[in-house]
Amino acid sequence: MKRKNRRAAWLSGLLALAMLAGIAGCASKNTDTDGGVLYSEEPGSIAYEMTDNASAPQWKADSEPEEGYPGFNTEEYGSITENPFMSVKSSPLSTFSADVDTASYANIRRMLSSGSYPLPEQVRIEEMLNYFTYDYPQPAGEEPFSVTTEIGPCPWNAQTKLMLIGLQAKKVDMEDAPLSNLVFLIDVSGSMDEPNKLPLVKQAFLLLTEEMRPQDRISIVTYASQEKVVLEGATGEDKDKIMTAIENLTAGGATAGSKGIQTAYEIGERFFIEGGNNRIILATDGDLNVGVTSEGALKRLVEEEREKGIFLSVLGFGMGNIKDNKMETLADNGNGNYAYIDTILEAKKVLVEEMGGTLFTVAKDVKLQVEFNPEKIKGYRLIGYENRMLAAEDFADDKKDAGEIGAGHRVTALYELVEADSDFEINDAELKYQKTETVGSEDWLTVNIRYKEPDGDESKLLTYPVTGEAAATDNLTFAAAVAETGLLIRNSQYKGEAAYEQVITALESVEGLSEDVYKDEFLYLVKKLSRMEK
Repeated sequence: MKRKNRRAAWLSGLLALAMLAGIAGCASKNTDTDGGVLYSEEPGSIAYEMTDNASAPQWKADSEPEEGYPGFNTEEYGSITENPFMSVKSSPLSTFSADVDTASYANIRRMLSSGSYPLPEQVRIEEMLNYFTYDYPQPAGEEPFSVTTEIGPCPWNAQTKLMLIGLQAKKVDMEDAPLSNLVFLIDVSGSMDEPNKLPLVKQAFLLLTEEMRPQDRISIVTYASQEKVVLEGATGEDKDKIMTAIENLTAGGATAGSKGIQTAYEIGERFFIEGGNNRIILATDGDLNVGVTSEGALKRLVEEEREKGIFLSVLGFGMGNIKDNKMETLADNGNGNYAYIDTILEAKKVLVEEMGGTLFTVAKDVKLQVEFNPEKIKGYRLIGYENRMLAAEDFADDKKDAGEIGAGHRVTALYELVEADSDFEINDAELKYQKTETVGSEDWLTVNIRYKEPDGDESKLLTYPVTGEAAATDNLTFAAAVAETGLLIRNSQYKGEAAYEQVITALESVEGLSEDVYKDEFLYLVKKLSRMEK
């Protein structure tokens, strides 16, 4: 009992110190207090100089070996080519993989809290949308998630409508959840020897360890110049032993991450729990420089290893050299999720408050395919999910990998819809052999979803027709505000009449927004973006 009390006191103190540190930082000059959330505008170690431009903020480096980045900044992000408007006549199906990653939003927040304007490459709108909770119902019956649709006006384009598709996974009682076999795979290379890297990693895993049940198992593998098995198969009853092993970690050396990943899978397989939650949780800045290092080779590595039935989730840390593209690749192809941890409070959100979603998969290979009725809709655009797009034939192909959804997770997607009688122009070349007879349906579209059970190999199909009468609520208002912000940061060619002031007005109209600390924080950040743009 004394040990338990000691750990509880330690954790409470840790969170209190984190909050006090944030408040103390806000006492410095240039402090803002908009929206009830305190942040410092003191420049961080990464500082982009703002230059005037009529269309969008630009970045000027202190020294420029690479256009747009300071000389000491080696962060890497995958390129994003935004989804265009598609003609229903030539492309009646829109197919994509579910995605529950949230890293992009936390990374954007990190940039803003350091006084820097985010880079367009950092903005994955689907990850911004999926960071937040929505008022979606819990699923009924045996289905692993509920499906919500709403249609309303598009704030930035008067000629289109905006449609929301929301999936809400079942929540689980952690006492009844499957047993966990977790492998903490921790990067302890020299690049992790910074306050917002390994020390924060250790605090995050200490929080997670405290949540483990007596029957759960935890192993720890580290990697630097070489991999090391620190702890094998310790049970939740050994929390002091696990926490001591975490606290004793130090950083130094190169980054042989691929060998560490392989060893972690071997340990996970050794303590595999049939029907349980078998998962590797990788904590890194993604800066692999020994062994398998390319994005493509890492993808192939985890694709082979995931056949063992062990999922791989990734927690990104740090600034200045994070390899966002590699971390996203590892999580997406390792049947896991990717979160970016910028503070101890974010670690608490991901690993404690949302532990069910982070750790326990309720549906895998989740794919969505929307079929549009050309009588009602002549064009559409999926907002975000650019690196999750699938070919139409992939939808029914059970060999094609797709995203996983964890307990309590939600997936939110937005489409811009062009109604058949809209003046908005769509490049819809007539196809001689693709014309269909009029069917007179009142449906605007149909949302089709395929998923597999966590240990299944055959997908199940769910079908949801949607008419133009789908009601719009605060869910759509808030999601639209998030997407509009993403379009503005990206200076998207599809931003239309988007404006930060318009976003702020919409957010302030959302009932109960100030009671949700994460949504209230978002309002603060939008106000900050608005000031930075002026």
